[in-house]
This record gives sequence, structure tokens and C-alpha cells, in this order.
Amino acid sequence: MAKRKFADELDEDELKDLFIDRKILGRSARIASYRANGRAVNSEDTPINHELNRRLSDPKNEPRSGSSPKRKIDRILLAVEICAVIGVLWIFFRGAQTLNRINREASESMILPTLTPTAIISAVVLPGGHTPPDESGTASFNEAEIPAHLRSLIVQGSSAPLQIPEGRARPIRVRIPAINVDAPVNWGDDWNALKNGVGENAASAEPGQAGNLILSAHNDIFGQLFRDLDQLRSGDEIILLTEKQSYTYTVQETKIVQPNQVEVMSQTADATVTLISCYPYLIDNQRIVVTGKYD
Repeated sequence: MAKRKFADELDEDELKDLFIDRKILGRSARIASYRANGRAVNSEDTPINHELNRRLSDPKNEPRSGSSPKRKIDRILLAVEICAVIGVLWIFFRGAQTLNRINREASESMILPTLTPTAIISAVVLPGGHTPPDESGTASFNEAEIPAHLRSLIVQGSSAPLQIPEGRARPIRVRIPAINVDAPVNWGDDWNALKNGVGENAASAEPGQAGNLILSAHNDIFGQLFRDLDQLRSGDEIILLTEKQSYTYTVQETKIVQPNQVEVMSQTADATVTLISCYPYLIDNQRIVVTGKYD
């Protein structure tokens, strides 16, 4: 049996139907009473309420014991439609987000990184190599130290100018009191850079930081700045000055190596400075390497 509803729970159509049903029932009851008392008249001679007769003859207007579930079904279908619309909108939204992300990633992948020129020679030989100066003091880059298959890539023994990384702390001057060295430090250590004095290798660590800070200079040309590296002793100071402060390193070791022993430029766990120059004086077929540790 359908659950009985109160009047305030019915909508306008249901109230209208209920009113007509009760009116029809009341009329039927009155006619039955008149007939029982002999007061009934012929219906053909009496005006009647055609709307009531139509309602009585309509099977849909039988007195109802409960409300129709149609409204409940309509509400359920409406809720389903709303959910479907929301779902479609969400799919479109997520699809647009995914498409934008894919396009952004594709664009980023097509952007080439800024290329920084690097010295080709530094990977195979130590910096500073040159021929012994002649009687006039003239020397040139020693191409014989470069493996034959790489010589065609070298133009006068120099690389393209190197850019100093933005925000990098680097030495601008080096002082070695024991051998009276006080010179500016240039960025790069190729042939052209070392014409101007001491050069810093691009792979160097920053002053005072863990790693290897590599400085090179000539011993018998362009100022002969590192001519006396072989006179340094353990404990001598190597002072590097930046724009803000100075860093003092202490000499630990001096050794003679071949031009291709590039392992002396490898990075270290401690803060290290490495000084490199050609050796011996006026012969220049080897390298002298002095290492110091940051105090």
C-alpha cells in the first residue's frame, strides 16, 4: 500500500485531483441517499455537472489511495542528467589541462640550452704548452703536444672566448710572496688568455670551496709569471683575492709531469689550488705542478 500523504506534501495537480475525487464521492453519496428516500429524479431531466460525469467515466480518476512515483522518477532522471553534464565538463577541463601540459613540455624540449664554448685542448693536454722561445724571445703554441686527430680542430691553439658564469665567485688576483708573484687572474687558460698573464681554468672550483681551482701561466714568455714555481716549498702561501675577500692556501706538493697527465686537474674533496706552468725553463717539454690546500 502506498504511503498516505498529508495535504502540505501534495503539489498543485495532486491537490486539484484530490478535490475533484472528493467532490465526485460526495455527489455519488447524495444520489444514493436520494434514491433510498425516493427523492431521486431522472438524470435526463436534470442539469448535471458534465465535468463530474466526465471524471466519473474516466478510469484515471478513480479514487487514489496513494501518490504516483512519476515525480520521483523525474527527479532521479534530472539528477542523472546533471551529473552527466558535470562529468562531460570535467572531462573537457582535464583534457584541456593535459593538452596544455603536453604543448608546454614539447615547447620546452625544443629550446636548446645556451652553449658555452669550452677549450678542446684542456681535455687532452695541460694548459700552457708552447715551443721554447727563440733568440728574439718569440714562441708559439706547441701543436705537437696535441694528438694528431685533434689538431685540425685547433685554430692557433685557442678556443672561443669563454663566458664567466653569472654570480660566480672567482679570483681576480693571485699573490705568492715567496717568489714575488702579484698578478691579475684572467678567465680561461688557452693560448690567447695566457698572453695576458695568469689564467683560470673554466672547470675550476670557487675560491675556498671544495674542489680544484686551477691556475696557469707561462714560465719564460709573456711576463714569465710562473718561472720560479720550482722554488716553492711546503708551507709557502698562495693568496687568492676575489672582489670581496682573500683566501690563503698552503703549498703541499710540487711535481713534474708530462703534458698529457691531465689528471692533476681533477676535482678534489678538499679546497685545493693547482698551479701549472711549462718546465724546464727554455725547454718546455714538461709541466711543473704545485698544489696547495685552503687553510
